[in-house]
Amino acid sequence: MKLKRQLKLVFVQPLGCITLSIITTILISPSVLAIPIKTAGNLTKYSPVQVNQARQQPQKIAQLSDNEQTERSQLLQQANFLYNQGDLKAAEENFRKFLKKFPEDAFGHFQLGNVLFYQKKPEEAISAYREAIRFKSQYALAYNAIGMAYASQSRWEEALTEYQKALEINPNYGDALTNSALVLWQTNKKDKAVSSLEKALAIFKSQNRNEKANQVQQILQQIKTADAPNLS
Repeated sequence: MKLKRQLKLVFVQPLGCITLSIITTILISPSVLAIPIKTAGNLTKYSPVQVNQARQQPQKIAQLSDNEQTERSQLLQQANFLYNQGDLKAAEENFRKFLKKFPEDAFGHFQLGNVLFYQKKPEEAISAYREAIRFKSQYALAYNAIGMAYASQSRWEEALTEYQKALEINPNYGDALTNSALVLWQTNKKDKAVSSLEKALAIFKSQNRNEKANQVQQILQQIKTADAPNLS
């Protein structure tokens, strides 16, 4: 089977009780090149760059009173704990309760989108991500997440558009570059896919994200040799 037919985007667990995020696990070959993210228990390890991006909030969050900030933190921790335990229905309910209390919280909408996506509700997830962007226009992670939701439905052009929006906000967003490359490869744009991956590789190396750099190197090798003679 051709390499591009084996590319899949899946949702993985978050960094703990504070952060939910979407990243990409790329299954290029079921037996040879599954790209996992190392976990401790059920918790995915993220780089400091990803954690900082995911935690960024609209300016108005800083205007909350001490009691409101405490309540916000507690509600988020409770919802994320349920998510980490795999109780997605309860996590969704808690995020919705959170958003009734803090309806303009972009991060809360983003987290809800993640839970919905993990429940294989891509359209609902996209709506939640759009709400996050409505309250925080420069939300690169949310645009990347929308792209992944579209890609999960094989809506390649729409996915690529969202990845590009993420990259307009943050040109050094290595994960969005990697996701873009997978869509480009899926749509028979091999040269552009390779170029995007090479940019992602340079970024991951500059950020000392060695595991991600190694993953991208493996993808590049697979793509560059995918059309070689005798490849089944």
